[in-house]
Amino acid sequence: MAEIGIIIMINNERLLKRFLDYVQVDSETGDEKLMVERVIADLTAAGFTATQDDVGAKINSTGNNVYCYYEGDSSAEPLFFSGHMDTVVPGIGVKPKVENGIIKSDGTTVLGGDDKCAIASMVEAIITVKEQDVAHRPIELVFTVREESGLHGSANFDTSVLKSKAGVILDSGGKCGQIVVSAPGQVKVNAEIIGVPSHAGIAPEKGVSAIMVAAEAISNMKLLRIDEETTANIGTLKAESPTNIVAEKAIFVAEARSLNYDKLIAQKEHMQKCLQDACDKFGATLVCDAPISYVGYTTDENSPILKTVKTACEKLGCPVTCVPSGGGSDANNFRRSGLEVLNLGCGMAKVHSKNEELAVSDLEQAAQLVFELMKA
Repeated sequence: MAEIGIIIMINNERLLKRFLDYVQVDSETGDEKLMVERVIADLTAAGFTATQDDVGAKINSTGNNVYCYYEGDSSAEPLFFSGHMDTVVPGIGVKPKVENGIIKSDGTTVLGGDDKCAIASMVEAIITVKEQDVAHRPIELVFTVREESGLHGSANFDTSVLKSKAGVILDSGGKCGQIVVSAPGQVKVNAEIIGVPSHAGIAPEKGVSAIMVAAEAISNMKLLRIDEETTANIGTLKAESPTNIVAEKAIFVAEARSLNYDKLIAQKEHMQKCLQDACDKFGATLVCDAPISYVGYTTDENSPILKTVKTACEKLGCPVTCVPSGGGSDANNFRRSGLEVLNLGCGMAKVHSKNEELAVSDLEQAAQLVFELMKA
């Protein structure tokens, strides 16, 4: 076991190489098979037992969630660490480059630091723990698929296998020390408005325009910023019809988000009512569903995991800032299972774009923070 008082540092050269290797493994959301195989191979080669579940077939993915457990000091609380293996599009053929301490792609794809910064940091940290024989808590790794396309991997992960009651996810912008303490729930509103087609020049009065119905519904909706906790937005409004035919169908896809569950449901019902009222007014038919994608959460300021993360950040000299988020992550699903989970900043910037970048120093700090949290 490493001598007490000796400061163990991550091998930053190996960490950077690992990250650069990982982002070059194609794993666009829903097609994570190669990344799953690479992560399991790396953990296995280092002497760990890593397994995968069978969620891929259920959620239309080529990959599965990966799980790894490493026994540790039984007197210390177990902790799980998680990140997602998928990237947004375009994420095939990533060619990373390092310039002046900043990692970027060649501009034709995203970088994939979201969320391979987390994967590389966690794999490197647990390998360092084992290599240096560091006293450590029981450690669990959970790497998910299809996060970017709806948090599907975490939603279908069997949390009953976890020995931990708490965990951390590295899937947020901001420097090391930024802690997301609250995030909204989300509802998707999917609607099809079915009107009545008719010749627009000869008998327009016999038709019911799905476009007019949609316009009526939208004009009555509260949208964008509803209040300090709630937002709503229409992503798709689609109707394709020749100009000489009263449009028969319109597709409407929207979302609502809120930190408050009751407000989330109220906004969902408001949007559905606007759609139904407009259909009733013009004589159209509405086909609509509005499933809850994930629920929101707020972290208690006295949460043990929050205190643990703050202490680790302060030990590394990372200023701590607790912030709310306007977006969801796998943390939402793990929270729904009763686990105390925090989403931590790891330096990723300009994500979901071809300008995505990650500072080498932020990658190093992320890995060092994970290592610090793994120690007993």
